[in-house]
Amino acid sequence: MSDLLDQSALIAIAERLVQAAKAAGADAADAVAVRSVSQSIEVRDGALEESERAESDDVGLRVFIGKRQAMISTNDIASTQPQVLAERAVAMARVAPEDDYAGLADDDKLARTFPDLDLIDLHVPGVAALEQSAREAEEAALAVPGVSKSGGASASFGIGGMVLITSRGFKGTYLASRRGLSVMAIAGEGTGMERDYEFSSALHASDLESAAAIGRRAGERTVKRINPRKVATQSAPVFFDPRVANTLVGHLASAANGASVARKTSFLKDKRGEKLFADGIRIVDDPLRKRGLRSHPFDGEGVAVRPLVIVENGVLQSWLLDSATARELGLVTTGHASRGVSSPPSPSPTNLHLAPGTLTPEALIAETGTGFYITDLIGMGTNLVTGDYSRGASGFWIENGQLAYPVSEVTIAGHLFDMFRTLTPANDLAFRYGTNAPTLRVEGMTIAGH
Repeated sequence: MSDLLDQSALIAIAERLVQAAKAAGADAADAVAVRSVSQSIEVRDGALEESERAESDDVGLRVFIGKRQAMISTNDIASTQPQVLAERAVAMARVAPEDDYAGLADDDKLARTFPDLDLIDLHVPGVAALEQSAREAEEAALAVPGVSKSGGASASFGIGGMVLITSRGFKGTYLASRRGLSVMAIAGEGTGMERDYEFSSALHASDLESAAAIGRRAGERTVKRINPRKVATQSAPVFFDPRVANTLVGHLASAANGASVARKTSFLKDKRGEKLFADGIRIVDDPLRKRGLRSHPFDGEGVAVRPLVIVENGVLQSWLLDSATARELGLVTTGHASRGVSSPPSPSPTNLHLAPGTLTPEALIAETGTGFYITDLIGMGTNLVTGDYSRGASGFWIENGQLAYPVSEVTIAGHLFDMFRTLTPANDLAFRYGTNAPTLRVEGMTIAGH
């Protein structure tokens, strides 16, 4: 484990690359080194089906000549010659087109301290332990009455992180671990078979849900889907289960991405400061949440990060910005630069969530009476340029304020402006994903059935 946590070699190569870039004539430069280690196994029907391990260290150099920039990367760190890479990058930058907004982050925005976010679990599970967890999850799913077979179970462990060095003196590093466990169950026979799944993901093993609970929930969800019906085309309230409700928050974040706003390819491009949701709706991005799946102590440009309220009391307050998009829009970076080794920074959310409401999901469903409760979405029919929304869906029909029977082969449609405006959250927010939301009710969507 100590070898995996030792980033000294990555720091050294990043520092040499930045120094070589300056020596080769670059006005400014930064280097990012990324470590990735993963181990995963998959079992099916009680037998080990697949075991994979991967390790990689990658490094990238970005150089600036005036308003021109270029990037170069390699995964062959052992034989990397910093001078050769730097000279090549500088030569590329000299012939690159000018970009008025490119450049390193401003000095006054850089992180000076790095909070402890508890991102690393020091216990590395062996292959046998991962296999055992997957077996337990599969056995729990198969033990649910009505489950006919397994779709497989998998368990994984990984470590990832980065080193960032800039010619302006910034030096930062972090590493995070990741544990995952998932299982798929199948119920029914022949053309009447249905399947569903469950998974858990966390940085620390102690935060991972038990294999038995994951398997049991996958089995129970699958059995409930047997013998689905179709519904008539109509307009009705639609509920989004938490595992799909987060997609609506994701659509907002994508449309509020500064890069899309600057390109004028977002339906929210002129909506900052306007009321999009009902009173009380709050959406927050928090890169500093301890043990958060997307937490980090600085962004991809070394900028200090902080919680950002994107929507407050229903009003869109901010875009997600890196330095370049902020300059283009005449604003200030929000510390949301994300990057790899071979591309420039671009804005991206971190730990994003929509705050819970006051009613339980059951109470919200009961007061609605009739509607459609969605557990799965199909397809990518969301147009973030226009805001038009259309997705295939399956779930359960609501009658008399209760889930009545499973429904499949349904399409839901609407416009994101209308969906945001009529959205009501329940009180069951749980932080299980990178983007989280409680159960959500959206009024008056078009449901295309038979």
